[in-house]
Amino acid sequence: MYQGVWYVLHVIANHEKKVAQHLNARGVEHYLPLYSEQSRWSDRSVRLERPLFTGYVFVRFAYQSRLSVVTTPGVIRLLGDSRCETVTPEEIEKIRTGLSSGYVLRPHPEFPLGTRVRVCRGVFEGTEGVVTEFRQHCKVIVSLAAVRQCFSLEVDADDIEVLRERRTHPSLVSANNYATA
Repeated sequence: MYQGVWYVLHVIANHEKKVAQHLNARGVEHYLPLYSEQSRWSDRSVRLERPLFTGYVFVRFAYQSRLSVVTTPGVIRLLGDSRCETVTPEEIEKIRTGLSSGYVLRPHPEFPLGTRVRVCRGVFEGTEGVVTEFRQHCKVIVSLAAVRQCFSLEVDADDIEVLRERRTHPSLVSANNYATA
């Protein structure tokens, strides 16, 4: 097993599981985080396993194995020309542990507006995100920069601390740019 950062494979949408199977057959260390969701079909209700990050599979490999990885059927390209396109082992471990511990992790569209917070307790301690909802629990949107996607995390409001307030009016923020406070 290769130790180091996790690279991100951009794969054909809805082919994440097939790519993971091919990587497994090639002996490449990979991780495809899946969450469970109840789906209602016309004649019945079924439980589906869906990718947390649509269109992406995480891989760790030695450089000499690169060709085997990028030629895997279903792979579009390997991200990783910059640090923001790799994922640390700690980030992967938090996602693994969160999913196996029963945390409710779901894909979520990137949401640049809202209060920036840091989770203070639990598996996701130290993780920063944006609060989007306060109900029984606090919904925090966490961005994984490497894939430019986000997922939502539900935590108790007591388990977060505010990092800073956003002072920019929402109408001043374009869809592609984040406001800076």
